[in-house]
Amino acid sequence: MGPLAKPTKKNKGGISFDPQVFLATVGVARTITQCPKDYKIFSQGDPAESVFYIQQGKVKVKVKSKQGKEAVIAILGEGDFLGEACLIGQTVCLATATAIAPSSILRIEKNEMLRVLHEEPKFSDLFIPYVLSRNVRAQEDLVDQLFNSSEQRLARTLLLLAHYGKEGTPETIVPEINQETLAGMVGTTRSHVNFFMNKFKKLGFIDYKDGLRVHRSLLNIVLHD
Repeated sequence: MGPLAKPTKKNKGGISFDPQVFLATVGVARTITQCPKDYKIFSQGDPAESVFYIQQGKVKVKVKSKQGKEAVIAILGEGDFLGEACLIGQTVCLATATAIAPSSILRIEKNEMLRVLHEEPKFSDLFIPYVLSRNVRAQEDLVDQLFNSSEQRLARTLLLLAHYGKEGTPETIVPEINQETLAGMVGTTRSHVNFFMNKFKKLGFIDYKDGLRVHRSLLNIVLHD
């Protein structure tokens, strides 16, 4: 197995565990794949046997109904996990994960992930808050879908993609997030997305300098009753 810790840090058990080193190196049950754009990390219906960690890049997660309707349920980036539901008994992937930019993806086999969670408190301290925050986000997404207009949902999606509310200013959204993808995330048509994006631009809430930039003023749409 590859190194699990920085050799300079020791405790009573010998070499201490470093979660970031674990998530950056390969081992017997850990492999890293360099994924080009449009590479499928896993597909809906595949056996759920591993957890994936995005070292670098961006990944789109989408689901498809039996009737052929598709919905984008997440855009994930560096530092995010995929497939963690296998840890609680999910046997089949319920979504398809596709790289929308060149990405470096670490695959961790289920048993290895469970072992580390049980044996390494430092890793649990990193992983459990992440899973809880994803759960809260899922609940917020459901409320947004049930009670807000498509215009409000689009505004919220753009703010989330720009990491509004985190330290620093909203970042430029990567060019790979096109209007078709936004429509899939919001649950509306591409023509509606195009209409609202033009409206947001005219109102000064977004601009297209060096890519799509989102301004804090877009929050006015989300808060509008």
